[in-house]
Amino acid sequence: MKSPVLRLLLTFFLCLTVLTSAWGQSGGERRGPLASRFQQLDANGDGVLSGGELPKAPWVKRADTNSDGSVTLDEARRAFGVTQAPDAGAPKGAQDLTSLQRREWQIDGVARQALLYIPKTDVATPVVFAFHGHGGTMGNSARTFGYHTLWPEAIVVYMQGLPTPGMTDPEGKKPGWQKSPGDHGDRDLKFFDTVLEDLKKSYHVDANRIYATGHSNGGAFTYLLWAARGEDFAAVAPSAAPAVRGLPALKPLPALHVAGEKDELVRYSWQQSTMNEVRKINQCEATGKPWENAGPLVGTIYPSPIGAPFVTLIHSGSHKFPEQAPALIVKFFKDKVRK
Repeated sequence: MKSPVLRLLLTFFLCLTVLTSAWGQSGGERRGPLASRFQQLDANGDGVLSGGELPKAPWVKRADTNSDGSVTLDEARRAFGVTQAPDAGAPKGAQDLTSLQRREWQIDGVARQALLYIPKTDVATPVVFAFHGHGGTMGNSARTFGYHTLWPEAIVVYMQGLPTPGMTDPEGKKPGWQKSPGDHGDRDLKFFDTVLEDLKKSYHVDANRIYATGHSNGGAFTYLLWAARGEDFAAVAPSAAPAVRGLPALKPLPALHVAGEKDELVRYSWQQSTMNEVRKINQCEATGKPWENAGPLVGTIYPSPIGAPFVTLIHSGSHKFPEQAPALIVKFFKDKVRK
């Protein structure tokens, strides 16, 4: 009778052989079992397996080469020796982070980090702040959003959150963002303030073209920024998030909201309530008009006589951030200028 250790090793190598063969098939790895299985495990759609999302399997330790307790899709590919096939649906160059620089700031004695894309230009430059979901990282958000490849004329800031309690992480072991003014000593609002001030001092920033966007917990923080720092922005684009606590403080501002009708984490009905209130705040027309569509995303624009249009990008999917959304968010941002 084989020992438990030997049986485990045999099982692991058998799985490795089968999965590597299947995941390396021609026709695109993204459509194969690796990415599909990864997406199934990624319950919060942030592109990182962590906490309860991680399966109890030997390959997890092998994939987690930096021992941070989480596994990205890239780490899973490397663990199984799978080469990613080109994906026409992803932002061109979104996986390439070589053009980004890592920066650090001290906020109340705590080191805060972000990845920055700084275009080579002498003209006044727009700035896009991007926020990952709970459990995400600045690197993963740069790969997922790819705003620096879609809008290379803009400064793009992929900010890194700190351990924060969340819906799926009550102990607060994974990184995220404060949910309301005063939470955690306003550490994340201070982080934003410090980075924006630094950018204005160091580069030729167009102060009338500053934008914020984020997914899930990052989307909720985008709403919080609108409520607490709305005067800084030309437009915002939250995704898969409600704005329950910040709604009373919102003032008219061009906005775009991405939502999935089958969102299992942030109910679509909660997001609908937020979108309805935003239309009222922005004094939008009651009836929307067709905007842009892309893949599963259906865009509707609600014009505003006071120059604060609201766009909804609705899809029939779950909490996962749609890969077509970044291009439409950039399109929305580009012609919005703070008045």
